[in-house]
Amino acid sequence: MRDQEPGPGHPERRLSTKEAAELLGVKPETVYAYVSRGQLSSRRTPGGRGSTFDAQEVEALARRNRRESSGSPGSGAELSVRTRVTFIDQDRYYYRGVDAVELASRHSYEEVAEWLWTGRLRPGVTFAAPEASVEAARRVVEALPEHTGPTDRLRVAAVAAAAADPLRFDLSEDAVLGTARILIPTLVAALPPKVPTHRDEGPLALRLWGRLSGRPAEKAQLRALDMALGLLVDHDLAASTLAVRVAASARAHAYAAVSAGLGVIEGPLHGAAGGLAHRLLLEVLDIGSAAPVIAEELRAGRRIPGLGHRLYPGEDPRARALFALLEEIPAAGPALAASRDIVATTARHTPLHANVDLALAVLTVSCGMGSSASETIFAVARTAGWIAHALEEYGERPLRMRPSGHYVGPKPPQPLPR
Repeated sequence: MRDQEPGPGHPERRLSTKEAAELLGVKPETVYAYVSRGQLSSRRTPGGRGSTFDAQEVEALARRNRRESSGSPGSGAELSVRTRVTFIDQDRYYYRGVDAVELASRHSYEEVAEWLWTGRLRPGVTFAAPEASVEAARRVVEALPEHTGPTDRLRVAAVAAAAADPLRFDLSEDAVLGTARILIPTLVAALPPKVPTHRDEGPLALRLWGRLSGRPAEKAQLRALDMALGLLVDHDLAASTLAVRVAASARAHAYAAVSAGLGVIEGPLHGAAGGLAHRLLLEVLDIGSAAPVIAEELRAGRRIPGLGHRLYPGEDPRARALFALLEEIPAAGPALAASRDIVATTARHTPLHANVDLALAVLTVSCGMGSSASETIFAVARTAGWIAHALEEYGERPLRMRPSGHYVGPKPPQPLPR
């Protein structure tokens, strides 16, 4: 029942929270998420009992949601999803309206993650996981074959952590944020350390360092790793992020949504690209020149990793920022020179700029990390962004990520096969 029917001189029609939720096709608590994001306005009923919403405003939002989820293959339009997380504009990108490079330059990975999730900074925040979650994840990771890659380890760790969390199906914002702050350090703690004496203390970047390199962490190198994590937190609707939003649209819990992202990130055109750039860089350093290495790659018909990005006509801002920081690290000098040689040599064939995968390769090579380290960095960093997108999707109409197939098979009905 409506709280107040319009009368003479009062053309505005008000809806109760329940009516607004039914019209939008969401849970009543999600209506307040729209309010917090500025997509709906509310006011109290006379006497202060409950909130009411302008019917026209609710109907307009419902129509907009339907339009955004009605695209289908063959319609000639790409899928577009409204988001407040990341905005990419020419050669810059922004987290909730703030320059992402500046944010990652001045704040730790955990602080950047908190900003992305809540729009608030929490100076000095660190993430910690309960022992039960860490032990469950470690047990399943230790049972995997020795040659298992990092993304496989992270994926099974996420599943184990989910199984240890009886509250995982609570999709309220506070519960999901609690999950995020536990899951990310659990993923890191589940990875085997390079040195048996490594202790999990301090910021996440330091704990991750012990899983990637057997060398002591120098201050400048650790800062580069932390900044890389912050730069990679999110990048709009990348393939893995879209998979996360599809899972969240079906109301999969946060652990499952992250698992969906981890399942996509292994692609050589996504999270694994840094490892390919790492191996290319090692070859150039071994031979002493990029020319023969690039020639062999092109002869084999392979794409040169670490170069070009479809969203940036110029240099990837993430690469630019990370290269600038690596310039201050003497040990990174040879790898930086090799990366410049790769870019200059390839420019004779195709003028492509360095992307963040090549910058990550310089970081991992110069810090004594393996070729899979960049994939680990990418996956751990991006988990925070996936959580931010899952939170947004939980506030939208369920199952809206359901495009229609454009059937091009034999015209039915066809006779039964014999």
